[in-house]
Amino acid sequence: MAYAYKTVASPVGALKIIASSEGLAAILWENDDPKRVRLNPLVEDADHPILTQTEKQLSEYFRGTRRAFDLPLDFKGTDFQKSVWRALLTIPFGETRSYADIARAIGRPTAFRAVGAANGKNPVSIVAPCHRVIGTNGTLTGFAGGLEAKRHLLGIEGVRSAA
Repeated sequence: MAYAYKTVASPVGALKIIASSEGLAAILWENDDPKRVRLNPLVEDADHPILTQTEKQLSEYFRGTRRAFDLPLDFKGTDFQKSVWRALLTIPFGETRSYADIARAIGRPTAFRAVGAANGKNPVSIVAPCHRVIGTNGTLTGFAGGLEAKRHLLGIEGVRSAA
C-alpha cells in the first residue's frame, strides 16, 4: 500500500502529513528522525481528501479556532503503542498529563517508561496530542518536534509549564 503525502507550512516548521486510504497515518516534523515513523512507499498527492482535511484542521488549530481534531486515523504500531496513542486522544485541550497518568489510564501503572517510549513514537503528533504529556514535576520532556515546538503548542492551548 502506498501512502499519500504533502508538506504544509506551520508556525512550528514544515510538516509532512501522510495518509492511507483509511486515515491520517503520520505528521512528521521538519527535522524528524527518519527511523521514528516508517511508512513506505510515499507518493506526493496534494489533493488527497484526508490530507486536505488535515491541512485545514491544522491551520484552524494554529489560528486558535480549533480545539479538537475530527480526522480518521490509521495508527500503525504495536497493541501497546496504540493503547498509549488512544489515551493521548483523551487529554483535553489546554490540559496536560504525566507519563505515569497515561500508564494508569491504560491499566499499566508501572509502565510509565514504556509509555514514554510509545509517546515518542506517536505518528500523528499534534492530532494525538503527545505535546500534552509532561514530566511529573511539570517540566517539558522530550518531543520529536523539539522542546520549542512543544512549548509553542502548549502556548496555543494556554498551558504554562515549569520549563
